[in-house]
Amino acid sequence: QVGAIPPLGYFDPLGFLTGRDENGYLKMRESELKHGRVAMIASLGLVAQHFLRLPGFESAPDGLGALRSSNCDTGLLGFAIFSGIMELVWRSDERWAPHTLAFLFGPDLYTIDLRNKELSNGRFAMISVLGIFVAELVSGKTAVEQIGL
Repeated sequence: QVGAIPPLGYFDPLGFLTGRDENGYLKMRESELKHGRVAMIASLGLVAQHFLRLPGFESAPDGLGALRSSNCDTGLLGFAIFSGIMELVWRSDERWAPHTLAFLFGPDLYTIDLRNKELSNGRFAMISVLGIFVAELVSGKTAVEQIGL
């Protein structure tokens, strides 16, 4: 089964899959993939925002402080619109893994090994982003400041 990988194997400590049928399982897996992908981008963004700025956001503070800036509303609105469009337009295709670009490259690219790696990296990124947020709230330092740069 994709995602049941060592050292934990099948891992559902909160029982989200208890009593779900196959469609419920596939919906949860699709959600896990989406959340993992967002977390991978977020972890990159929490570090990259220290070095790179989008036009119009040069004065926004790093890390969670950006949520309190005046530019936050504009950025969140743009992100919400983009996310909404992607959710409406991008649909799963039963022949491919959910929400992937595998159809552009062929089914041989998105192997079970690659799918396991994506799930592992997504799970790690979700924990990492949570850790970065908690550390910033406790220490008052952004992700880059915490590593001394």
